[in-house]
Amino acid sequence: MIRNYQDFLEALRMSGFSMGGGNDDGIYSIISWGWNENSPYETPVKWHTGDIDTDPWEWRMRVLDEETDIAYAKVFFKKSGFITKDLYPQFLAVRRQGLSFKETYDDGCMSYETKRIYEVIASEKQIPIHLLKEKTGFGKENQSAFDRALVELQMKLFVTLSGHQRKVSKTGDEYGWSSTVLTTTECFFGADVFKKAEKLTIEEAYSQIEAQILRVNPTAQAKKMKKFITG
Repeated sequence: MIRNYQDFLEALRMSGFSMGGGNDDGIYSIISWGWNENSPYETPVKWHTGDIDTDPWEWRMRVLDEETDIAYAKVFFKKSGFITKDLYPQFLAVRRQGLSFKETYDDGCMSYETKRIYEVIASEKQIPIHLLKEKTGFGKENQSAFDRALVELQMKLFVTLSGHQRKVSKTGDEYGWSSTVLTTTECFFGADVFKKAEKLTIEEAYSQIEAQILRVNPTAQAKKMKKFITG
């Protein structure tokens, strides 16, 4: 029964992952669209109310602000999703296969646009999107290329979200809407997660994720699971 943010956290840590929006895409989402209306039990949980304890939309940033064991980014079907620290090594083993960004790029598996973006993020450690655009030279005319590259980096687990930050004026005052802050997955989780990933074969990691999917969704189809796991 999901009645608030703490219930959501408990469910997420048990499942290890969840789609970020209300659509489960044939795999799994802790909270679906219309949850309040379609829930089998009475619950105050409802999308887009602005209540940080009962609005799933608010939980995306709250997870990044308050928790240290949950990643949130566009990691499933090029859409947002959550992965816990416990299951992250398995996804790393499958998607990165022990390779650094440079090795993956040199193999021809990443675009030049991702290289421009990744190098700035890696250098800055953490950077909001509006500053990232400035430093990488992407403008309105190539916004779509920037967006595609950023999704590509998230799907390959080279980059993840780490919070949000408002713009700062020359006088030091914050203004405008908050921008998403990005960091490398190495900075976000640290070395332990990567050491665990190194001990797994791709086949072992894939099987472990697949088994967990079937625990939370026994009807998940093999084709869907493959795309969900491999990205």
